[in-house]
Amino acid sequence: MCGRFALYSAYPKFATKVGISTVEGEPAPRYNVPPGTWITAIRRMSGDEPPHMDELWWGYKPKWAKGKASQPINARVETVATSGYFKSSFQKHRCLIPADGWYEWDKAASPKQPHFICREDREPIYFAGIYTEREDGSLGCAIITEPARGSAQDIHDRMPLILDDESLEPWLDVDLTDRETLRNVVHHLNAKLITHWPVSTKVNRPSGAGDESLINPA
Repeated sequence: MCGRFALYSAYPKFATKVGISTVEGEPAPRYNVPPGTWITAIRRMSGDEPPHMDELWWGYKPKWAKGKASQPINARVETVATSGYFKSSFQKHRCLIPADGWYEWDKAASPKQPHFICREDREPIYFAGIYTEREDGSLGCAIITEPARGSAQDIHDRMPLILDDESLEPWLDVDLTDRETLRNVVHHLNAKLITHWPVSTKVNRPSGAGDESLINPA
């Protein structure tokens, strides 16, 4: 799963890779981003427009889902294209959620030990996401997850679906709606690039911000 991540790189570092040339403002780094908060996402409104950055609510609940309907933060890659709750967004409302890494807890340790998981070269990563219009008119999103790969398997059986650089543009292509075509042109990041290390249990307290000490090896 993915229930906490960090985004501290300067926006231009990850924005230019997806064709965003102008970035207004520079939000403060966030080393401990929890669900149920506004997070940075990249999406396209139409095929004629370039990608742009937006703030989406991390929690997916379509406006037609009333009352106590679930508000998941993750969607499984195995079912996201076929589930009645997600499939419309998978077709038409895909987004990228930039991050520098994410946290996962090793349940084999006692007490549970948090780890920070990221690229070995510390380059930003891009989670595959979907979004929907919420009942109040704002947009909410979910991060797609897949079975853990590479060293991430040491910590948890699931991980966010991280896209390689060649997959960023087709993932954002609003005109690309066929599931099989997407499967052929969108690929996850090479698992050999993923690394992790134990960090302080201070990350157990979701703050939404935190500081650099949260990702230092424990």
